[in-house]
Amino acid sequence: MVTLTQEWHLRGVFKLAQRFLLQELRIDELSWVMKMDLKLLFISTLLGIICCSSAQQEGNECIKANALSCGECIQVGAKCGWCTDTEFLKQGEPTSARCDELESLRKRGCAAAKIENPHGSQRILKNKAVTNRKKGAEKLRPEDITQIQPQKLSLNLRSGEPQNIKLKFKRAEDYPIDLYYLMDLSYSMKDDLENVKNLGTSLMKEMSKITSDFRIGFGSFVEKTVMPYISTTPAKLLNPCTGDQNCTSPFSYKNVLKLTSNGQQFNSLVGKQQISGNLDSPEGGFDAIMQVAVCGEHIGWRNVTRLLVFSTDAGFHFAGDGKLGGIVLPNDGKCHLENNMYTMSHYYDYPSIAHLVQKLSENNIQTIFAVTEEFQPVYKELKNLIPKSAVGTLSANSSNVINLIVDAYNSLSSEVILENSKLPEGVTITYQSRCKNGVVNEGENGRKCSNISIGDEVSFNINITAQGCPKQGKPETIKIKPLGFTEEVEIMLNFICECECHKHGIKNSDLCHNGNGTFECGACRCNKGRVGRQCECRKDEVSTEDLDKNCRKDNGTDICSNNGECVCGTCECKKRDNPEERYSGKFCECDNFNCDRSNNKLCGGHGRCECRVCICDANYTGSACDCSLDTSTCLASNKQICNGRGICECGTCRCTDPKFQGPTCEICPTCPGVCTEHKECVQCRAFGTGEKKDTCDRDCSYFNLIKVKDRDKLPQPVQAFPLMHCKERDANDCWFYYTYAVNNTEKEVHVVETLECPAGPDIIPIVAGVVTGIVLIGLALLLIWKLLMIIHDRREFAKFEKEKMNAKWDTGENPIYKSAVTTVINPKYEGK
Repeated sequence: MVTLTQEWHLRGVFKLAQRFLLQELRIDELSWVMKMDLKLLFISTLLGIICCSSAQQEGNECIKANALSCGECIQVGAKCGWCTDTEFLKQGEPTSARCDELESLRKRGCAAAKIENPHGSQRILKNKAVTNRKKGAEKLRPEDITQIQPQKLSLNLRSGEPQNIKLKFKRAEDYPIDLYYLMDLSYSMKDDLENVKNLGTSLMKEMSKITSDFRIGFGSFVEKTVMPYISTTPAKLLNPCTGDQNCTSPFSYKNVLKLTSNGQQFNSLVGKQQISGNLDSPEGGFDAIMQVAVCGEHIGWRNVTRLLVFSTDAGFHFAGDGKLGGIVLPNDGKCHLENNMYTMSHYYDYPSIAHLVQKLSENNIQTIFAVTEEFQPVYKELKNLIPKSAVGTLSANSSNVINLIVDAYNSLSSEVILENSKLPEGVTITYQSRCKNGVVNEGENGRKCSNISIGDEVSFNINITAQGCPKQGKPETIKIKPLGFTEEVEIMLNFICECECHKHGIKNSDLCHNGNGTFECGACRCNKGRVGRQCECRKDEVSTEDLDKNCRKDNGTDICSNNGECVCGTCECKKRDNPEERYSGKFCECDNFNCDRSNNKLCGGHGRCECRVCICDANYTGSACDCSLDTSTCLASNKQICNGRGICECGTCRCTDPKFQGPTCEICPTCPGVCTEHKECVQCRAFGTGEKKDTCDRDCSYFNLIKVKDRDKLPQPVQAFPLMHCKERDANDCWFYYTYAVNNTEKEVHVVETLECPAGPDIIPIVAGVVTGIVLIGLALLLIWKLLMIIHDRREFAKFEKEKMNAKWDTGENPIYKSAVTTVINPKYEGK
């Protein structure tokens, strides 16, 4: 069923695709190729959605059948059952909801004793063992020899449930054989007739090596006795041969010798035969084969192995060729022999190949085509169309005919092929063969076994399945037989069309609204013209405005909340493809599939959904039943809940002290003593030393160890989880650095991969003395240098003062001094 969302998507995509295909959606920048790609994309999207929608429609066949009675339900399939509990249906559920898959019915609360689920059965009526007769033993009548077992069965078939039967086949030794030699007596077979005249005794002698009960017969054919086939003038009818050749009048088919065990009689009668003639090359052999097949009393066929040897050097006419002689009536497949001559060749057309196949199979005749090399391809094609037939190459004068017959018989008898009669409507059959050397075949090859020798036993597994019931519901009979053998298996088919509870139905019951139906199998089966769960309405009043009002919740506009149909003023809720999902309620307002989910499971897998609310199982709570009330998972080793440091919520500890963490609040990464607690385990795992180095694997595997190259690579504290930096010293006074943290429930230790160790103990005083001496010498030199600098500075200052006192240039005139003032007198100035 396509949902509203899918319908909306379909409409949108259809419109968009339509606009694309009509070039109404403008995408100017795309090339023509890109447009074509997008069109293909839209088309593929449409096909995908349609396929998806179709796939969703494939669901529970029991629900989709809308069965209104138990009988209808069990015919849907073998998985379907019917709940007869009168209290089974919830409000809003239709009568057809009683029909569901067996497991679904049990989950919905229908007790096993209340579920109608009949099964098929079988009974063997005749089971005569296969014959273990050997050559030379007491001679048995053909009807006393059994090669297939069992011979008769009765099956009770439930729709969709296969019934398996096992058949056994064994080739009996010294099984009787009837062989009829049918020969073309047209002029071209003249030399062949001479060799066949002595065939009787020679063939009897050769076949005695195979069976002690052998009979042989002889027949001949030429062509239809109408003018276009045999002559151009009536005078030619008496002697159709040319020149001085003496030929018999043409004929269609003649039964020369009935099957007999007298080989001399065969030789005598065949020796009297004469060649005839006709105009065209193809002969009327099909007319002859048809008469040999259907004229059993004239030929003398027994219920034994029946062989027909067809000898010719020409092709054959078949259905439709009779029009050349004005014959239009199709062959009727009946015997028309009078005085051993076929009398209706001028009246009926040649038979078709399919018609021949049918009659040869019905009469269990195996055909051997003995034809010349020229026509081998034609008859090999014909052999492929006729089951249990063989083709042999006939020499130019038929001198090899005995070897040809023996080889063909051995080939035909070494293969068994099962065939069945026409099956009733809705019945199917499959075969599986178990042949020699453990070879198993199935499908079409499951019908046959090859390379079977006399005395070999093979078996066949046959499954017969019915889908639904025949219209009449009456028993049917089918037959299975090996091709070319007269024995067969008769199987009577009885169909289970009604439930057992149907027999106890109460007609015109008061439970069905004043007797308007039959109360059977927990529900009302309404009389004609009545509908409703209790047959309370007539069909003509199923949907009226007044009745529809009763199906609207709170006087709304939606009938049955859009999840059902209003029938007789009562909502009958829709079914869903998933048998686990159902609508219910007076107005179909409830369902059991729209509750909250947890871990992608409805009600967390710990409850059931009723009217869109989860009803949780014991020890579970929450809107999705995802909160466990079981506190065993919060119990610490000291038998306290969360070690007394937290609260157990939904099966998990919530630590109230922020310093603690872990499944039961047992871990405190930042508490004093953490480093000391884990020191020995870190030491043994990182460096292979310490007190626990011998028990490290056993005692110290509770954390993940990660080595880093130096201290800078150690992780730093973050808010995500607490982390403790530790520095510890081993027995050799070497320091190692590590961090301890708990990330969720994982404990992690990062450790610096190299130890930090001091130098050796004898060198320390020497080094300390040397360093002290160097420091003291340095200080002394520094003081001396400072003293020398002070003395030097004082001497220089005194020298400066002395030179300053002795200087003369500051009281006399400097000889190189020149005044910066220049006086110029104007010569014209007279002092005035």
